Amino acid sequence: MYSITSVKDLAELGPYIIIGAGGGGEKFSNFTGVKTAGFLDDASEKQGTEFCGHIVGSDLKTLIKKTNSRAVAIMLPIGAEGAALKYAVQAIDLGQNVVTSFRSLSLENNSSLIKFADQNNVSIKEISSRFDNVKKVMGIAPEKCTEILPKLTYSHKVPVIFVGGTSQECGKRTTTKTLGETAKKMGLNAIIISTDEMGIEEPTDINYRAGSLSVMDVPSSVMGTVKYMEENKDPDIIFIEGQSSLTETGNPHPKGLSAAILFGAMPDAVILCHRPNHPFREPIGIKYELNAIEAVEPTKVIGLSINRRNAPEESLENIEEEFNLPAVDIYTNSNGGIIRLLNCILDYVGDLE
Repeated sequence: MYSITSVKDLAELGPYIIIGAGGGGEKFSNFTGVKTAGFLDDASEKQGTEFCGHIVGSDLKTLIKKTNSRAVAIMLPIGAEGAALKYAVQAIDLGQNVVTSFRSLSLENNSSLIKFADQNNVSIKEISSRFDNVKKVMGIAPEKCTEILPKLTYSHKVPVIFVGGTSQECGKRTTTKTLGETAKKMGLNAIIISTDEMGIEEPTDINYRAGSLSVMDVPSSVMGTVKYMEENKDPDIIFIEGQSSLTETGNPHPKGLSAAILFGAMPDAVILCHRPNHPFREPIGIKYELNAIEAVEPTKVIGLSINRRNAPEESLENIEEEFNLPAVDIYTNSNGGIIRLLNCILDYVGDLE
């Protein structure tokens, strides 16, 4: 009754004043049949500028008087629920229909708005999360939106190193921790960020299971962790453990998680882990993972950590020659081991300063 599942339902309520002169607002205005009467945004730098053919306003009541609007569409991001609630109440009080999204303002969590709209003889509806269709095809669905963290835009100030891999269980956790521990022994204030449930082992400066979050929240959680560490721990360098792989074929489900951690880390450089002859995963190899990492994020793979548990005779020298990158085995301390890998990182980030 209060859920919108078609653009026809949207079109019948408008024309709209759209709250949010950004990506969500533009997307809403582009829906077929939706008529836009104007835009409003709290950001002072947007007010008075042109957006999608309209001058962005600063006051809802004024816009309603100046336009032929019959509805207000609240297209604000997660983290702006207070502003969304304010505009919903004001719009209803001014006799406008209201459309919101489960990200901007969940009606399930604000049922009093429905009563208020009924009292004022207007409609308030929410663009559906379409969990009904998820349940239809999978037999189960979340009870509500699992995306809850505010979006961050943060540029780290110290070097960040992402430790990725060609598969699950290839050495990412051990490589991350060993790099961080070795850096600390060298006198650097190194921070180790673990992102899996096994991060309870020492040494780890902070751990959370990234896979417990919506993949939409993972970049914010990683970025927020880096921000917290820079503001509270004054690090010299930060090492972030990746999860799974962008290219592993046998288990495609965590690929999005791997990418999300990489996006949130925005690393200066990447160490790539690989386990030849993996007994229970299906990596397709260093070349493909390296290309995938450098294609989706503006960073550089600068070293390889080779886990030879199932391939003790694997030649590190051959791998190094093939990829023109340092290739070490930190488990047996071969071909320079962890010291060589760390020095490679420090030489590289030194060039970035």
